[in-house]
Amino acid sequence: MVTAKAWVLKKHFEGFPKTSDFDLKEVKLPNLKDGELLLESVFLSVDPYMRVYSRTVMKEGDIMIGTQVASLTAYFGLLEVCKMKPGETVLVNAAAGAVGSVVGQLAKIGGCKVVGCAGSDDKVAYLKKIGFDEAFNYKTVKSLDEALRKASPDGYDCFFDNVGGEFASIAINQMKKYGRIAVCGAISLYNDSVPQKGPYVQVSMILKELRMEGFLVTRWNNRREEGVKALLKWVMEGKVKYHEQVTEGFENMPMAFIGMLKGENLGKAVVKV
Repeated sequence: MVTAKAWVLKKHFEGFPKTSDFDLKEVKLPNLKDGELLLESVFLSVDPYMRVYSRTVMKEGDIMIGTQVASLTAYFGLLEVCKMKPGETVLVNAAAGAVGSVVGQLAKIGGCKVVGCAGSDDKVAYLKKIGFDEAFNYKTVKSLDEALRKASPDGYDCFFDNVGGEFASIAINQMKKYGRIAVCGAISLYNDSVPQKGPYVQVSMILKELRMEGFLVTRWNNRREEGVKALLKWVMEGKVKYHEQVTEGFENMPMAFIGMLKGENLGKAVVKV
């Protein structure tokens, strides 16, 4: 009998997650059956979706949801939902994160102008380093509306939204006619104890004939190999660069998760077991 360590959801999160909401336990693994393999994790991923799914699909006492392999979210969200075209202007928020940073680089490969925003000057510098045409720190600008207009006075054809909330409400008003919005995440809302209210987007959606679509990358599970091959090719060619924020030690996984939700990571947040 093999034992393993597991982080358990001790208590459902109320507002922002706390380390006391988790419990580290030892679990006994079942004996292997013929044809089965036991694999040891080397790196684990912490992602915003874990915050949402912890409430919707988990009960207290369950092993914390998570994955060992990064998904191809940016590739399919940009190509299949936003359906970007060469010469268009693409806006992406949380742009220095795991998904946003790849979205921007893929949009540049596709011949688009790319505008990104992030929550620190260091992250803004990183975005410019990897090829974003315009980037700004949303925490230091006097007006988000003015910053978006300055970055692209003519507006935006595509908006890859990882944040939701107030940012999305302002950005939608600056979309061009027939613009497309891919709703990948809503990290600004995940930790709210009381749901946010308005403003509402229907008028802009109607007058500009916008298309907004939420998505889960699992929709394209049957095309996963396609995405992996395309991204690997661009990485090998130096067209897509990546950065990993590595936290050492499985025992520090809750802190890595909480830090990711606070925006402390640059690029992909992973835990080295």
